[in-house]
Amino acid sequence: MVWQLIAAIFAGLGAAGIGLILRQLSGRRLPRWIVPALGGLGILGYQIHYEYTWFDHKQAQLPASATVVDRHTERMPWRPWTYIAPLTTAFDVVDRGNLVTRSAGEDRVVEFILYHFERQPADRVSHHPYLLNCDAREIVPLAEQDGRPRYPELRRVESSAPLFQAVCAGA
Repeated sequence: MVWQLIAAIFAGLGAAGIGLILRQLSGRRLPRWIVPALGGLGILGYQIHYEYTWFDHKQAQLPASATVVDRHTERMPWRPWTYIAPLTTAFDVVDRGNLVTRSAGEDRVVEFILYHFERQPADRVSHHPYLLNCDAREIVPLAEQDGRPRYPELRRVESSAPLFQAVCAGA
C-alpha cells in the first residue's frame, strides 16, 4: 500500500510537471490552476488504472494449474466510472493441481480448496475446503477443524457452472 501511495504521488507530480511545461510553452496564457488540476487528474488516473489492473495482476501471479471460477464486480456511486465498466473487487480460484478424487459407491467425489481473493487496502486471501459430488452435482463445505462435511450447507451446482467444470473436468 505504501508503494501504491508513492506511485500515486509521482503520477501526480509528473502530470503537474506536464501542466507547468504547457503553461510555460503557452507564454503563461494558460491559467495557473492548470498545474494542480493536472496533478489531481494524474493521481486520479493512476488510481483508476491500479484498480482496473488489480485482477489481471493477481491472476498473472497464480500458478498455471489455477482456474478462476468466479469474478465479483461492483458498481459504486463514489466511483461513477464503474457504472460504465464494473470494477472487479474479488474472485474465486480452484487449484486443479490439488484435486483429490475419490469414489463413494457409484459416485465420483472430488475434494478441493476454493481460494477467495478480495481487493482491500491490504489484499485478503481466504481458503475453504469443499467436497463436490460430480455425479449428483452437489457441493458441501468441509469443517476446518476435522474435515467433516457440513451437510446443512449442502447445495446443488449446475453442470455448466465454471466451478463444476474446473473441478469435475480436471479430476
